[in-house]
Amino acid sequence: MAFYEKRIAKLQKLLKQLDLQGMVITNGSNMRYLTGFTGGTGDGVLVVSLADAAFITDARYENEYVNALPEGVSLSVTRAYYQVAVEKVVAFGIKKLGFEADMAYGTYELLDDLLPADISFDAVPGAVEALREIKDEAEADALRKAAEASTKAFNELMTEIKVGMTEREVANRLDALQKKYGADKPSFDTIVASGVRSSMAHGTATDKKLEKGDLVTIDFGYYVDGYTSDVTRTIAMGEVAPELKKIYEVVKQANEDTIDVIKPGLSTEEVDRVARDYITGEGFGDDFNHGTGHGAGLDIHEGPILSVHSSDEVQAGNLLTVEPGIYLAGKGGVRIEDDVLVTEKGHEVLTAGIPKDLLVIDR
Repeated sequence: MAFYEKRIAKLQKLLKQLDLQGMVITNGSNMRYLTGFTGGTGDGVLVVSLADAAFITDARYENEYVNALPEGVSLSVTRAYYQVAVEKVVAFGIKKLGFEADMAYGTYELLDDLLPADISFDAVPGAVEALREIKDEAEADALRKAAEASTKAFNELMTEIKVGMTEREVANRLDALQKKYGADKPSFDTIVASGVRSSMAHGTATDKKLEKGDLVTIDFGYYVDGYTSDVTRTIAMGEVAPELKKIYEVVKQANEDTIDVIKPGLSTEEVDRVARDYITGEGFGDDFNHGTGHGAGLDIHEGPILSVHSSDEVQAGNLLTVEPGIYLAGKGGVRIEDDVLVTEKGHEVLTAGIPKDLLVIDR
């Protein structure tokens, strides 16, 4: 529980730097990060001042959290979330109050109407999210467990997958295997895109059957203990065309080269450039049409972003996906994605147990 208290203390320090006296938090992932609450957005409100914190939820969660909140966080059980949240704001003496920029407009309007006129109420974009970008050891352990479950599930799937299965059957089987190895739920609909459909970066699984000569891209993420993996591999169903083999090797090299450079202090643009410049140099720059990666954790997409449009600094504790891809319209595509935890001295590849040499399925 001590790590929750440390996270709240970090937020309080940040609020002071922002010249705020408190913040009201309604985003489910942010509430979980700060208190361990596993309900979602709309199931509670957290009020944090520079010295105090209060969590407001309803009777559905009373028994679970009456003795489970971090030390120093009081619990109020009521359906009048926002009225009580405002009462806490007043009791804590907050005059400059922040709120999450993604708060639902209806919630904002309600709170704004309830707050006394002498309390300012201002959006604070990405405050808690910025703290979440740097994972503590408890989070790193959860991310390792998620990656381990994905590694075991995918490797077992590779002993079963065969020509004639539909994309949907492959996705459903991977879902089942993930749960076998401890996952709670997928963080997005598992992507299985085969043949020419593999040129669709986010092609959802369909009833198309896997055929000989297909490349098959499988992109998946699953939650374990609240934290998600995010992995992609592309495999071959028998012999594939030479051009498809070529782009596979280019993407694999781009993935490996990018991972090799990751360490604290680089800009996210510099990391992106490693993959982008290599793919461009091989003649496929126009076919790599997305960023090289992103953060992940409680949500499947978090900061920082590995992109030519981002200049954030890579920091120890970041969890970065590295996922270059090449997509040839009407022919096929390749993406290879790993989860990489940035350490003080470099990095740790959490998904290293899933092979990256082109796997050819001959059955």
